[in-house]
Amino acid sequence: MMMLKKEKEATMARMMLMVALCILPALVSANRPVANPLIVEGRVYCDTCRAGYETNATTPIPGAKVKIECKDRDTHKLLYSIDGTTDSTGKYKIMIKEDHGNQLCDAMLVSSPQRDCATADPGRDRARVILTRNNGIASNNRFANAMGFMRDQRMSGCKQLLQQYEQESEE
Repeated sequence: MMMLKKEKEATMARMMLMVALCILPALVSANRPVANPLIVEGRVYCDTCRAGYETNATTPIPGAKVKIECKDRDTHKLLYSIDGTTDSTGKYKIMIKEDHGNQLCDAMLVSSPQRDCATADPGRDRARVILTRNNGIASNNRFANAMGFMRDQRMSGCKQLLQQYEQESEE
């Protein structure tokens, strides 16, 4: 009788060990951050001519605040957010440690340190980014389209510059 009880306990212990060995690694890997983080790179500019696009007169904005947000595809509920700041050349790099393959992720403008260039340019105030490794891209770097703020008043010389762009597009 005693032998049967010990055998039963040993079998139960082996089953528990087997369950732990099978399920525990799955749980750990499901919540583990990406070993090599993805890096979102982009830049922020000031549209000095209020053209709605980048021109030769466009200038970078150092110290601009940006953020990356990821939302659920179906409910659009915010699932992830991280902030960043542009460097002296108006560029930013934000490290993303998790995979966001089933989410919609956007880089977005938050604020500009330039008081005369602090209005976000509609249509150029966000950029979609793909934050997953399951898409065939070998690089860790993800590049977001440039985003821009508009200057309150056009800079002098913009009329001539924009006329040049119009002439070039007609040819």
